[in-house]
Amino acid sequence: MTEPIPDEQPFEQLFPKDFHATPGVEDWRVLFWGAQAFYRTTSFTQAVELVTEIAKVAAAVRHDPDVDVRPEGVAIRTCSRPDGALSRLDAQLAVAVSEAAHRMGLEPDPSALKVVGIAVAQDAGVDLRPFFERVFGYVRVGDEDLVDPLRRGPHLWFHELTNPRPGRGRTHIDLSLPAELTEERTRAAVATGGRLVSGEFLPRTWTVASPENHGVDIAGWADLEA
Repeated sequence: MTEPIPDEQPFEQLFPKDFHATPGVEDWRVLFWGAQAFYRTTSFTQAVELVTEIAKVAAAVRHDPDVDVRPEGVAIRTCSRPDGALSRLDAQLAVAVSEAAHRMGLEPDPSALKVVGIAVAQDAGVDLRPFFERVFGYVRVGDEDLVDPLRRGPHLWFHELTNPRPGRGRTHIDLSLPAELTEERTRAAVATGGRLVSGEFLPRTWTVASPENHGVDIAGWADLEA
């Protein structure tokens, strides 16, 4: 007699506030699309050594992260759902990766972390996603986002224009940073000739514009969400 297949366990989301409450994840920040850490290395060989340790951790935890390897360092991103939501597995992986990096004498550098996205404005009743899907070779996540299936390029977020302007395409840049860096980056943007478009409309999040009116949302809210 065939054994019944057990029901899949419901997904239990771990919000950033609870992720940060986990002992041992101090090196990590929650940005758009998951939790991330970056460890500085002195050579490509040392970076590969860290990746070898990360592979052992991933096998033990049974949870695979995304890893970017450069001679200057290794970036690790982990999430448990295509929209970047976290679970306890991500916290377990983060703790074990940090322990491996510390055993190698490596230090984290949160200032190297960032996620860049492109916000595409569209009029009510207009769906631009099919066009950008084909142009970028991206896939849909939810009702508003397109992402690189290999998670390399910037995501595209589609939102409705507050004041309709048919036939007039408009985009701005979304920059997700560790929360403690966003105010400094905002002040630096203004100091170099930019202007503050809106105040802190979300926690640790501001909108600035270049001298030629290119908009950038500098966002730290993802690292603080409860």
